[in-house]
Amino acid sequence: MDQRRRSNLVIGLLLLLFGTAVLVLQLVPGVYLPFSWPWIIIGVSCVLLVFGAAMGVPALAVPASVVGGIGGILAYQVATGDWDSWAYIWALIPGFVGLGLVLAGVLSGGESGTIQAGGWLLFISLVLLAAFGSLFGALGLIGPYWPILLIILGLALLVGPMLKGREE
Repeated sequence: MDQRRRSNLVIGLLLLLFGTAVLVLQLVPGVYLPFSWPWIIIGVSCVLLVFGAAMGVPALAVPASVVGGIGGILAYQVATGDWDSWAYIWALIPGFVGLGLVLAGVLSGGESGTIQAGGWLLFISLVLLAAFGSLFGALGLIGPYWPILLIILGLALLVGPMLKGREE
């Protein structure tokens, strides 16, 4: 990858990170996340992500996403005191890996296999978050019908490979 493309990736990532933070603050005006130790963890993840893009090592997006995601969870918990959310919020961690795979695929030039695998991990993670969050009563998204999410996930995992086999 040439130097100009790497520079564009680094600038693009910085704009993406800054724009996301500003958008969250505008859309959710009640959000107040005071600076505390989890922000150091989030900062380390941003450095990993930008360093990986600048040096042409897109695989660093995976640990950067995991570290940043866990830092985000901890920042939320420090700000709200909602430490009980660990009962279900851990389900986001595979999604952070999926996000890292998607970013790594994009940074490496659009490897569709990596992006698709990351998308599946994101999907699985969000289904598990909704199911466990509803089970523990914190999210209340679907009440007592949360097992339906697990059934949908199971069907997707069973039928997905069968459909892929027919296409080949």
